[in-house]
Amino acid sequence: MSWGTELWDQFENLEKHTQWGIDFVERYTKFVKERSEIELNYAKQIRNLSKKYQPKKNAKEEEENKYTWCRAFFTSLNELNDYAGQHELIAENMTSQIIAELTRYIQDLKSERKSHFQDGRKAQQHIENSWKQLEQCKRNFERACKEADRAQQHFEKMDADINVTKADVEKARQQAQLRHQMAADCKSEYSNYLQKFNQEQTEHYHTLIPNIFQKIQEMEERRIERLGESMKTFAEVDRQILPIVGKCLDGMTKAAESIEPKTDSAQVVESYKSGFEPPGDVEFEDYGQAMKRTASETSLTNSRPDVKADKSSKGKSKLFFFKKNKLMSLLTSPAPRQPPPEPPSPSAVTPDPCPTPQTPKQPKEALSHRFNDLMTSKPKMHCLRSLRRGGANPEDFSHLPPEQRRKKLQAKIDDINKDIQKEMDQRDALTKMKDVYVKNPQMGDPSSVDPRLAEIGQHIDKLQAELQKFEGWLAEVEGRMPTRSESSHRQSVVYETQNSTPPTNNSCAQDRESPDGSYTEEQSSELQPKVQTDPEFDEFEEEMLPTIGTCKALYPFEGQNEGTLALVEGEVLFVIEEDKGDGWTRVRRNEEEEGYVPTSYVEVFLDSNAKDS
Repeated sequence: MSWGTELWDQFENLEKHTQWGIDFVERYTKFVKERSEIELNYAKQIRNLSKKYQPKKNAKEEEENKYTWCRAFFTSLNELNDYAGQHELIAENMTSQIIAELTRYIQDLKSERKSHFQDGRKAQQHIENSWKQLEQCKRNFERACKEADRAQQHFEKMDADINVTKADVEKARQQAQLRHQMAADCKSEYSNYLQKFNQEQTEHYHTLIPNIFQKIQEMEERRIERLGESMKTFAEVDRQILPIVGKCLDGMTKAAESIEPKTDSAQVVESYKSGFEPPGDVEFEDYGQAMKRTASETSLTNSRPDVKADKSSKGKSKLFFFKKNKLMSLLTSPAPRQPPPEPPSPSAVTPDPCPTPQTPKQPKEALSHRFNDLMTSKPKMHCLRSLRRGGANPEDFSHLPPEQRRKKLQAKIDDINKDIQKEMDQRDALTKMKDVYVKNPQMGDPSSVDPRLAEIGQHIDKLQAELQKFEGWLAEVEGRMPTRSESSHRQSVVYETQNSTPPTNNSCAQDRESPDGSYTEEQSSELQPKVQTDPEFDEFEEEMLPTIGTCKALYPFEGQNEGTLALVEGEVLFVIEEDKGDGWTRVRRNEEEEGYVPTSYVEVFLDSNAKDS
C-alpha cells in the first residue's frame, strides 16, 4: 500500500509517526550504549580479578610455579584475562558498528524527514492559497451579478417612469450595461481560476502529495530496515566472540586437566628434602653411679654450711635456664622465608583452628647443640643478633639444609655458566668483527673493539672466579652430606644433673644448625659455668626492643610452633618489629611473652614516630 493514495489526508499523523520512529531509533541507540558500558565494566572487573590473583614477582611465587595446580590456576587467570578482552571487543564493536552508525544515520534521517515535510507544507500552503483566491473570485462574481441586477432593475424603473428625462434614462441604461459587463468579466475570471484550481488540486492530491508521501514512506521503510540490521549486528557481535570465548574455556579445562597430583607430591619431596638421615636410637646414660656412695654423718654435717651457697647457685641456675628458654624460643622463631598461614574464611560460622607455620620443629637435642654453640662461640654472637633482627641470608646458602643447599648452589652454578657462555659468544662475535676490520679498514677501526673485548675478558674472569667459588662450596656440600652410619650414633645432651655436673659423653658428630641459621659439623662442647656471667650474653638477654605500635587480633591463632605466640580474637598486643615481607609480625604480650604472629591475622596500628623512623 502506498501512503500517497491511502493517507493523502493524514499529513499531520504521518508527521507524528515519523518523528516517533526517529525517537525510537535514538532510544535503541541509547540501549546499545548502555549495554556497551555494561560490557566494559564487566571486562574491567574481570581484569581486576585476574590481576588481583596473579602471582607477584618474588621468590615464593617462583617456588609455587613448580606445582602443576599452581600453574593451572595461573593459566586459568590468563585465560580469564583473554575472556575479559573479548567482552571489551564486544563493547568496541557495538560502539563502532551500531552506536556510531546509528548516530550518523539519525542525523541524516532527521534532515531527510525535515526536507520532505517542508515540501509537503509548501504544497499544502499553495493549494490553500489557491482555494482562498478561488473563493475571492467567486465572491467577486457574486457581488458583480447582484450589482448588475440592481442596475438593470433601476434602468427598467427609470425607463417606465414618464417623469424621468431621457438623459437620466440613458444614464441608467449605460450604468446597467457597465454592471453587466463587469459581471461578465468576473464570471470569466471565476471560471478561469476555477479551472486552474481544479487542475492544481488534482495535481496536488494525485501527483505532488503522493510523491512526497511516497518518499516519506521509503524513508520510514529504510529506517525500519536499518533498525533491523542494527539488531542483527547486536546479536552477531556476541556471536563473533563465541569461538574465542570457547577457546578460553577450553584453555581453562585443559589447564585443569594438566594437574598431576603425583608430580606435585614428588615436587614437594624435591623442594623440601634436607638430606639428613633420621636420628638413631638414644643411648642410655647411667647416672646411678653417684648414688652408690654412702652418705656419712660427717659429710652431712659438712654439707650443712653450704646450704646458702646451694640456694644461691639454684637461684642463678633458675635465672640461667630462664634466659636459656628465651634463647631457644628465639632460635626457633619462624624464619622469614617460611609462609604464614592464610587467615580463615570470613564465611565460616566458627573459625577453624589456624594452620601452623611450615617451620620444622627442632628436636630438643638439636636445640641443645645450638645453645652449646652459642655459649661457647662468642664470634657467632653477631649472627644471633642478626637472626633476631631478620638478617640477610649468606651467599653460600649455609642457612639451608645440605640437600637444599646443594640444589641452590647447583642452580647458581648453572646461571653463572650461562652468563659465561653468553659473554664468550659476545667475545667471539667481536673478535670476528675485529678480523673483518683488519681485512677491510674502510669498514671500521680494529682498535675500537679492543676496549670492549678487554671489558668482556675481565667480566669472564670475574664470572669464572665466582664459578670456582660456588663449585668449591658445592664440592664441600657433596663431601659433607651425612650418611646413615654417621647420623645413627646420636646422643642426647643434658644441661644439668643433680650434682650440677655436665655430661662427659657428649661426643655426637652430626650436622646441626648454628645460631645464625647455618648448619655446621662442630663438636658440641661442654657447658661452662662462667657463661652465666658472660657480659655479652647478659647484654643480649637484657636488651628489649621498643614497642612501635599496637595490633588487634582479627582471628584466633594457636601458635603451636616455638617462636610463635598464640592469639585470642580481639586481643590487643604491642608491636615490636614490623613485617619484613615474610608475612610475620613480632609482637609482645608482656615482659615475658613475645613471639611472631601472622601479619594477616592482626590489624596493625603503628605510632607516627615509628613510621617516621
